[in-house]
Amino acid sequence: MTRTLLLVAGPSGSGKSRLTRLATADGGAVALSLDDFYRDADHPDLPTTDLGIPDWDDVRCWDRDLALATLGRLLEHGEADVPVYDISLSRRVGARRIELGGAAVVVAEGIFAPQTLVAAREAGMPVEAVWLDRRRWANFVRRLARDLEERRKAPTVLVRRGLALYRAEPALRRAALDSGFAPAPMRRALTMVSRRSAPSSAR
Repeated sequence: MTRTLLLVAGPSGSGKSRLTRLATADGGAVALSLDDFYRDADHPDLPTTDLGIPDWDDVRCWDRDLALATLGRLLEHGEADVPVYDISLSRRVGARRIELGGAAVVVAEGIFAPQTLVAAREAGMPVEAVWLDRRRWANFVRRLARDLEERRKAPTVLVRRGLALYRAEPALRRAALDSGFAPAPMRRALTMVSRRSAPSSAR
């Protein structure tokens, strides 16, 4: 079986997890959160912000090598062990086994999907990519509401981070599109992802 990696990127709060959940509901694809490959907060090489806290939006906070190795095992062997990361604790709390079974697509989402696309191509993985294109102010509101509800960090940290992400969003979008992501609003993105993850007999 030929398996494909489908990367879903977009700003934090744009709905990447929701899109992935909907697209994998019929079992034709399996979801993987790239956020599970964050490094622990006590890792000695984490970059920090001006506030002296880890800069979780910096790719150096993320274990790219482990993520790529895991994706490679999934595509080649159809199964792999994946870390489980607790964002509120800023550390890994365990691991879980992912088995693709008859699924031919791995849908991986996260803010570091653009960096994953470049590395996956260099590694020769079959990969496609979609950028979830939604209004910047709406992303800010969704992100803040979600993070406050889940108590991911202190409220002051969440607001400051949210404003920084709001300002950085246009540049992130340009970089993602330049690297090969196809932009799409939620409905069109869901159609694109669902079409690629549909069983071949249903296409």
